[in-house]
Amino acid sequence: MILLLTLPSIATGRHPSYPATSEVSHELMANLFELPRYIAVEGPIRVGKSTLAGILAERLNAQRVMEPEQNPFLDAFYQGERGAAFQAQFAFLVRRFEQLEALDLGPRSQRMVVADYIFEKDKLFACLNLTDQELDTYNRYYNHFRDQLPTPDLVIYLQATPTVLKKRLKKKNAPGERAVSDEYLEEVVKAYEHFFFHYTSSDLLIVNTSDIDFVDRNEDLQELLRKVSEPIKGTQYFLPLGGQEAVGV
Repeated sequence: MILLLTLPSIATGRHPSYPATSEVSHELMANLFELPRYIAVEGPIRVGKSTLAGILAERLNAQRVMEPEQNPFLDAFYQGERGAAFQAQFAFLVRRFEQLEALDLGPRSQRMVVADYIFEKDKLFACLNLTDQELDTYNRYYNHFRDQLPTPDLVIYLQATPTVLKKRLKKKNAPGERAVSDEYLEEVVKAYEHFFFHYTSSDLLIVNTSDIDFVDRNEDLQELLRKVSEPIKGTQYFLPLGGQEAVGV
């Protein structure tokens, strides 16, 4: 899908006015790029991925894919019951596979998709929560499922320090998140950092949200949306402070 997308277009929801025809040729070429048809937003709990995914889906008139939350084994897992980790993880694996497999992203489709997770996230948590024996069985199904799913064109990885995430968890005070220990949260953050340090499956924008709050501060949101409006190739780091430049790798 080739679209004309200028910096203010996502942020404001409308295209700006252009100068006379004789003056716009270079500008049009500079702003003409292939907008990602499949965007995924990722990051640890309370980093803001669902909020950002919802905003992007609305601004781009895209199908929003929300991570499945209902899991009959989750309470038992939080209570530390034996075997519950494998049951909960496998239930998430199947639900995520079914959800992403149903996406209409064939070559004839014009639909855009914005998801608030990537399928690889499931294995990231499996490595944290399962024993080696359980992981061996899990991997057989994970590899089979992964081969059948599309890969995002662009992944937006939202970072934040464990200290910042702990404050956001306390502020939200959601019932299902009260059982998340500080130690477990730190392990999740480390796992995400390690995973995305080696990630090469799609274009990647890494955004450190520790010093910005696009949920409660509109200026931070607009700045991030302007960055997402630009072409992103390879891996780029968005630095919201100082010069506010993106560093490419």
